[in-house]
Amino acid sequence: MPSLRRLWLALAAVITAGFLILGFMGREVYRKAPPIPERVQTPSGRVLLTKDDILDGQLVYQSIGGQQVGSVWGHGAYQAPDWSADWLHREAEALLSRWSAREHGAPFAALNEEAQAALKARLRRTMRESGVDPATGTLTISEDRALAVAETAAHYRALFGDEPALAALRERYALHTDAVPDEGRRDKLTAFFFWTAWACAAERPGTGASYTNNWPHEPLIGNVPTTANVFWSVVSVVLLLAGIGALVWYHAFRRSEEPHVDAPARDPLAGWTLTPSMRAVGKYCVVVVALLVLQVALGALTAHYTVEGQAFFGLPIADYLPYAVTRTWHVQLGVFWIATAFLAAGLFLAPAVGGREPRGQRLGVNVLFVALVLVVFGSLAGEWLSVKQTFALETSFWFGHQGYEYVDLGRAFQIALFGGLALWLFLMLRALWPALSRRDASRHIVLLFTGATVAIGMFYGVGLFYGAKTHLSVMEYWRWWVVHLWVEGFMEVFATAAIAFLFSRFGLVRPDSAARAALLSTCIFLVSGIPGTFHHLYFSGTPVSAMAVGASFSALEVVPLVLVGMEAYETSQMQRRAGWMQAYAWPIRFFVGVAFWNFVGAGLFGFLINPPIALYYMQGLNTTPVHAHAALFGVYGLLSLGLVLVMLRRLRPDAVWSEARLRVAFWGMNGGLGLMILLSLLPIGLAQAWASVEHGLWYARSAEFLQQPLLQGLRWMRFVGDSLFIAGVAAFAWFVAGLWTRRPAGVVSAPPPAAVEPAGAPAALASGANAG
Repeated sequence: MPSLRRLWLALAAVITAGFLILGFMGREVYRKAPPIPERVQTPSGRVLLTKDDILDGQLVYQSIGGQQVGSVWGHGAYQAPDWSADWLHREAEALLSRWSAREHGAPFAALNEEAQAALKARLRRTMRESGVDPATGTLTISEDRALAVAETAAHYRALFGDEPALAALRERYALHTDAVPDEGRRDKLTAFFFWTAWACAAERPGTGASYTNNWPHEPLIGNVPTTANVFWSVVSVVLLLAGIGALVWYHAFRRSEEPHVDAPARDPLAGWTLTPSMRAVGKYCVVVVALLVLQVALGALTAHYTVEGQAFFGLPIADYLPYAVTRTWHVQLGVFWIATAFLAAGLFLAPAVGGREPRGQRLGVNVLFVALVLVVFGSLAGEWLSVKQTFALETSFWFGHQGYEYVDLGRAFQIALFGGLALWLFLMLRALWPALSRRDASRHIVLLFTGATVAIGMFYGVGLFYGAKTHLSVMEYWRWWVVHLWVEGFMEVFATAAIAFLFSRFGLVRPDSAARAALLSTCIFLVSGIPGTFHHLYFSGTPVSAMAVGASFSALEVVPLVLVGMEAYETSQMQRRAGWMQAYAWPIRFFVGVAFWNFVGAGLFGFLINPPIALYYMQGLNTTPVHAHAALFGVYGLLSLGLVLVMLRRLRPDAVWSEARLRVAFWGMNGGLGLMILLSLLPIGLAQAWASVEHGLWYARSAEFLQQPLLQGLRWMRFVGDSLFIAGVAAFAWFVAGLWTRRPAGVVSAPPPAAVEPAGAPAALASGANAG
């Protein structure tokens, strides 16, 4: 027990220190965000646009899908350009062309090297000068630059309208025709794009680097990696090596062998009496699978849009389901079904952990289910209506599309989802309360499980800390609290505690040993994971200190993933210690798959883009979805499906458990994910990275580069991996359907066997329904 007490103190210190760092750096983000000028004008006083135009343009961008339509500052979708990088390059070229024609009577490309160098030097001075008067908030730009801005804006007004001359370009961008039909909204949109590009070029006072730390790479204006970028990249690599070395040392010299525990003769979980609320969780499992199937279908359509921008094998489906909608739904459904699986696992385990069924628990579970269904499908409908430009701008943010990846759903649905999580937390705590009041060997696991439950229930609320017109840098800060800390942080802690509880209940590990391992893993993960949030914010208008913190701590995130791999191997060996463990062989295989993708997807592919120097060239390229697919599905997806299988094993014990279907599902999904990455996403991402280093990010994201035959061929190669993955998902859905449709001949319901509890575990559940 003393060692557990020390681990609890260490966990408290880790969480306190982590959030102090996160809070202090958040203060810096607020203080040092790029200024939004009150007005942009020429030296003669002619006003080109205002702060309201920029913020309204941000709302327009959000309403059409925002980060699902290209990207800004590298965050968003990958088919259309990064609008900030694209605008920056187009404006720079327009300015060079104007100067060249006026002063040399020839196109810029036709000038000799000396003349080009002189104009480029002038361009750097012009574009990198901030030009904002701190007293009035006015940004003054030259008449020549104003004309270049107008020329660039005209291109975007035509692109987001229905200009026939740009039809082919829209198709290459997978941008539906007349995406912004209102001309006034298109004007506002160009104002927002101008400001995001201006922040990429204008130097932060006293730093010699732009507000986005010289991102994106743009040789024309001298946007190259900063000294800090290179320095903190080296530091991150050194810290990674030191962290892995420390872990190896710990395992080699300090880690003691856990005492051997004799496995029970019978499956302890078979003694659980299924309470009414536990049975009610069954429909959650079915919905998880249904949403997974729908998400994968939309993912296939979204991937096809990258080769046939506005059609599906010739069918003009983009008229009804444009890329912005299908990608929104694909991303949003991924979050929904994974979160639903976690909520279901909590509701299923809570009565087992607590040892009794609270009165009215089943009603609460059913009410929560209805609420979740309404939020899911209501938000999807609102997002479609928003992209189709049905709502007023302010209404769109509330009931349509927020425009920010992973938190796309309208604010009203976001509040409703938070309310649902609060209800889930209430249901969880009332069921867990009896276990919290007991002081037995399982208490530490229960406390960790409860703490993670509170974090999941409450932490989603940070997504409400920004509004429709919140500064883009500030919004990104809070958005990554949700994406990185809620999803990648506390959900992982919850899963760690849930699996520790299950294996202690299996009687394969002692409760104190399971608690010790779970606490240690949580400490190691959060010490890097909380401050590591800033590795998403190197180039989002944040000061260089954010880069230092993010690079230093995020490098250590690979270390706990190595630990997870070691523990997964040990877990996989446990199934041989008792014959009844074969009933859980497939859930354990899914958990081992989680460990593999944790190391490969979250670890290797994550670190591929985490060092500042790497992300400088790769942010917004297809190297990011390599990490996203491998980590989101490979880790949280497989983990969710493993938890669903554990629940189904207890909910449908009499049903036929088709090993063949599960084998196809497991290897189809894992093999398909691997081939999707190796045959398509990773080669495209690496080719883009090469182009980004050599020419600039604008070129790596341009239609000119991405429509090359080689890149198009690599896109078509996704068909191989995607097909295998779809077959795996279909097999999993077929397996789940079979649990309700296939029953062995002659099976009749029987009363539950006598409860068999491992030593030190709580008493058997109070009866409240027939056992399944």
